[in-house]
Amino acid sequence: MTGLGAPPSSDVASPPLDRPRSRWPLLCWFASSATLNVPQASAPVAFSLVALSVMGDARGGAAMILAMTLAQVVGAIPITRLGRNRSAATFLRLLVAFRTLALAAVVLCAHYQAPFALLVAFAAVAGLVNGAASGYLRALLNHFTPASHLPRTLGIAATLNELTFVLGPVLASALGAVSPVFALLALTLLGAIPALLVPQAGKSHVEDAPHAEGSVLSPSILLWLVCAAAGSSTVAAIEIGAVALALKFGYPPTLAILFTVPLCLASVAGGIWVSVRNRTVSDRAVVLLLGVVTFGAALTALGPSLETTVAGAILIGLVLAPLGTYYSLVLDRLAPPRRRPEVFALLRTSSALGIIFASAVLTAASLSSALIVVTATMFAVTLTVGVATLRRRTGAVNQA
Repeated sequence: MTGLGAPPSSDVASPPLDRPRSRWPLLCWFASSATLNVPQASAPVAFSLVALSVMGDARGGAAMILAMTLAQVVGAIPITRLGRNRSAATFLRLLVAFRTLALAAVVLCAHYQAPFALLVAFAAVAGLVNGAASGYLRALLNHFTPASHLPRTLGIAATLNELTFVLGPVLASALGAVSPVFALLALTLLGAIPALLVPQAGKSHVEDAPHAEGSVLSPSILLWLVCAAAGSSTVAAIEIGAVALALKFGYPPTLAILFTVPLCLASVAGGIWVSVRNRTVSDRAVVLLLGVVTFGAALTALGPSLETTVAGAILIGLVLAPLGTYYSLVLDRLAPPRRRPEVFALLRTSSALGIIFASAVLTAASLSSALIVVTATMFAVTLTVGVATLRRRTGAVNQA
């Protein structure tokens, strides 16, 4: 495999002209980034409450989530390509507006007790644009911050995103106590904020790659997409299997938070670390971080006690933000300039595929077996990246 395409060190200061004149566009981007994922973060609880009110079975919420996630995978590239010749900010607003209308249709169907199949269908329609919207939002970031500040900016965004996924279900539960339909309506409106706040883009602060065209699934790009999918499946296995883990150690189901909360808090801490450090990690450090995820997954799968399992979850959480930041930066460099939104949409879709994979394995096998499968997958990915890194370094030495 050719070079891993690591981004240049961010220690080099950008020229004064590379700095944005105002922080307001970046602040608006942060707000857009944090609120774009509100519907997805709150959907597991909000959809379950709506399903319970419509059909008397909270498990219907899982069908709505599955429909939304599968639609995201299907729509990511085709919908992203629709905006190739349009203003990125304008097209993002259209995507968010489209999703808002689809979710509003879910609200209306729930309010009027429409057939549940309609709720599932409109949830899928809403999910169609999730990947594309995420891709365009990330691509827009290059216009609002210098390349030297990207690690810090992405670290802050990762922290805000984690907080969204922590607070989203809490907000859905609190509002759902008033009315499930009202909860979904409020969360739909929060998710519409990017359509109002996303700033118009100017000149990109990231220099274009040498080649204007190219494949969005080159071997180097595909490698990091697979890494993102494997990491996502590891996290999803813990979050989805948290209740079963609590039961495994003799605790009531409500204490599933013993695994999910430390994971989320560790992820927030990792995001803060990236923001303060403001540097991208090296190739060798990425292999080490992937090894940490593998070790954490092994502790979770094979740990003999509650403490070792929680420790595994914490280890995984600590490296999520550094790895996510690296993936975003390296794909920024590897992607053909005009196709960056597609690549970032694929990055988001890879995470969705990881969740689907973890869900499928947990459905088909026991908890212990599923966690072992996820760990083995993570080990294989880590080994692949390690070999690719070694080959790249060996090739560089031979050329020298």
